[in-house]
Amino acid sequence: MVDVSVIIENIDLLWGGLLMTFKLFIVALAGGLPLGIFLGLGRLSSRKWIYYPVSAYVHFIRNVPLLMLIFWIYFSLPILTGGLVEPFYAAVVSFIIFEATYFGEIIRAGYQSVSKGTIQAAYSTGLNYWQMARYILIPIALRRVVPSMITQSIVLFQDTSLAYVIGLHEFVRMASLIDNRVIRPLELYGFVAIVFLVICSIGSQIVKRLETKEGERK
Repeated sequence: MVDVSVIIENIDLLWGGLLMTFKLFIVALAGGLPLGIFLGLGRLSSRKWIYYPVSAYVHFIRNVPLLMLIFWIYFSLPILTGGLVEPFYAAVVSFIIFEATYFGEIIRAGYQSVSKGTIQAAYSTGLNYWQMARYILIPIALRRVVPSMITQSIVLFQDTSLAYVIGLHEFVRMASLIDNRVIRPLELYGFVAIVFLVICSIGSQIVKRLETKEGERK
């Protein structure tokens, strides 16, 4: 028989885990998005010394399982820094490195959607490449890929649960710790699934509305 009282009795611990999940998501998004912008620009660069290293980085990271990357970062950072690294920081670095490659490819597609006429018009006003990118290319590209960016952000939010494997006390980890004590996996993991479903569904509805508005503009 389902006993929801276990959720009520441990709601403070679960809420703390959910807050950690949101904290990880926000910090990773804040770091991954700017890096993705630069990766997207690098993938479009005509300079080989920029294009090839950036492309190699993107292809390599995108073909490595995120879980494996989390392990690599978690166990290699202490060696590089000479001290212990908290799971939160290892998770943040892992997510930024990984998600930036996906954001970069989304943004690159946005860059390529900007017409050559618009870019040539920007150059004709006397702007150099970086000024054109800052004032013309990036703003237009970002506006066009907002739905895709939100979709990838939803994936990032879901991926935060993988930080469980290095002991970060995020939402899933807290549910697991409580389950080890009370042995109510159906209620606890069911609750976690429902919370993720509600949050991600809200994000999906936002994407649909934005896509509808963008379609109306066209």
